[in-house]
Amino acid sequence: MQSLWPDCYDTSMKTTGRWQGWAFALMATAAATGLGLIITPRFDLVNVAMVYLLAVVVVAYRYARGPAVLACVLGVATFDFLFVPPAGTFSVNDLQYLLTFGIMLLVGLLVAGLMDRLRHQAEERAALEIAGETERIRSALLASISHDLRTPLAVMTGASSALAENGEHMSGAERDALARSVYEQARDMSDRVADVLQMARLEAGTIKLERDWADMADIVSSVLGRMTQRLSTHRLVCEVPPDLPLVRVNDLLIEQALTNLLENAVRHTPAGTFVRLTVRADAGELVVSVEDFGPGLPPGDVERLFAKFERGTLEASGGGLGLGLAICRAIAQLHGGRIWAERIPAAGTAFRLALPLEAVPPVPLEVPSC
Repeated sequence: MQSLWPDCYDTSMKTTGRWQGWAFALMATAAATGLGLIITPRFDLVNVAMVYLLAVVVVAYRYARGPAVLACVLGVATFDFLFVPPAGTFSVNDLQYLLTFGIMLLVGLLVAGLMDRLRHQAEERAALEIAGETERIRSALLASISHDLRTPLAVMTGASSALAENGEHMSGAERDALARSVYEQARDMSDRVADVLQMARLEAGTIKLERDWADMADIVSSVLGRMTQRLSTHRLVCEVPPDLPLVRVNDLLIEQALTNLLENAVRHTPAGTFVRLTVRADAGELVVSVEDFGPGLPPGDVERLFAKFERGTLEASGGGLGLGLAICRAIAQLHGGRIWAERIPAAGTAFRLALPLEAVPPVPLEVPSC
């Protein structure tokens, strides 16, 4: 049933679009006729013919060739019947109007054909661009997966085979180290696959945004609690004022965005460097900033960092599929917010996530029970 529904839906939409085109051709001809009746006392009949040609151009611009041809034929017939002497008949006393009819038909058909050709060319270019972008994303995804999943799989295979074949001859510390290596690599693989699935859901629009009032301090506390081990290699400075206004968000998505930003900072900076997390209210927005003091952003347009599968020079060495920042941007846009990157003068990078602040509804007073 799922495979049939889109085809039925597309067919219905195409049929409706065709009927709209025919109806629009009738309305355009009627509008041209009304305008012609208004201007006839002051202008020559050739100007009325131009009004009908204008109607044909408008129909050809909006719809396919068929409605434009219909508007052309109706325009010539209506012009002959209502305006060309003797009015009220299709007979023509002056043969020069036959040339006028022919020119109107020829110009109308040429315009309809030209607009239809331009429309098809635009559709073909759009299809080629979509196909090229799809192929680029597919190639980038395959290259990223083959590169970034091959290494952890090799590590997991080697560690697990060593445990299986020689585990009884190893010390407890050696077994723990191998088991820890398998766990960390499996966790990284799970995170990368989750990024791909999350990006697909965000782009497909299948995520239903359910927002509620939340305290950013609670969101930050939850994220830091889960990332204790990953942040242990860096010096974290956290500045979250206690009097921040509430923000209406999906707390799970904002937690994921903040997690991605912190992981991005940890992955691309040397161990032992500072990572600074700040939250502030500024001009109707709640701005969450993750600043690091590593080598800084790569040269070029910083906006490219938020594109899918885009990886800077540091990210290429740090692993990852290049989806973390793209997911952050999608989550920000889903909330009506924004995200951007800045270069810090002291050789560092700041990623800032801004969420719109809304007026908090008043808390209803409790009515004492009888």
